Amino acid sequence: MPDYRKPIRDGLIDLARTAGTDRIDADILAEDVVVDASHPFGTFRGRDAAIDGLIRPLGRALSHMRRRDEIFIGGANRRQTGGAWVASVTHYVGTFAAPLAGLRPSDRLAFLRSGEFHRIEDGRIVQSRIVLDLPDLMRQAGRFPLPPVSGTEMLFPAPATHDGVLPDPDGGDRSLDVVEGMLADLHAFDPATFESRDQTGATGYWDEDMLWYGPGGIGSNYRWKGFVKDHRAPFLTAFPDRKGGNHYCRIGDGNYAAVSGWPSMTMTHRGDYLGVPATGRALTLRVMDFYRCAGGRIAENWVLLDYMDLFHQLGIDLIDRSNRMAAA
Repeated sequence: MPDYRKPIRDGLIDLARTAGTDRIDADILAEDVVVDASHPFGTFRGRDAAIDGLIRPLGRALSHMRRRDEIFIGGANRRQTGGAWVASVTHYVGTFAAPLAGLRPSDRLAFLRSGEFHRIEDGRIVQSRIVLDLPDLMRQAGRFPLPPVSGTEMLFPAPATHDGVLPDPDGGDRSLDVVEGMLADLHAFDPATFESRDQTGATGYWDEDMLWYGPGGIGSNYRWKGFVKDHRAPFLTAFPDRKGGNHYCRIGDGNYAAVSGWPSMTMTHRGDYLGVPATGRALTLRVMDFYRCAGGRIAENWVLLDYMDLFHQLGIDLIDRSNRMAAA
């Protein structure tokens, strides 16, 4: 079977390169493509709607925009939706020179991180799910609307092995097996220690030197202890009844795997989280996870969460918060 990953990636690179021009090269998108993008963008039905509602605004906001992939993988979807998919961790790079979704520009270099899943038919994209990390873009603009992150603020790095773009596909099923085993055991946890079965130790799913790269609002951390301190403990304290794993797509490719749910999680806001006191509200969370495995364990994990949508459900407009900081 021909490798469809490279032509799709080439088409997405051309799409980004021309997004700010009068002639946008959108041939990679099927005419009836459906694009679901993170809040506040929403759903676009058809190529023209996606161009007008998402692609052109991105190209105008990030002057001379370029796409810079850190991970780009593909595979057959194990979920019931099936089909051929590609998934990527990328940055849209440019000068943040014009407003984006109402967010005031900084007129400085910006790396807007994005997680993406695209379903492929007949060499074109027919369905997309995209999470743009706007909170991190606000941080780069010097107007971060959330409390200081627990982890480390950083650019999402490429994999330590520098082989995440179009990897050798051999072993993809094994990588996804590891991730699916981890996810199955991660759900139940000890409320006193936040530990779950088989996550750590000599035979655990995670490498002892694991790196976890989190979105704007959380930051990144090192080893299981850092992950628990910076993300897992605060999250489970705030949302102790969370149920996850409601995924529409799970793929493996070489030493990599990626999973996503839209939404993946359902939960109740029962504890303070990122400066917001408990509301008791029922919430959902859109999730994208990308993994690199080594020696049968997970070595690195890149995570995109639609926090713009989560805070919208809490009645908080992060763009308005950020803009008011600029005016203060």
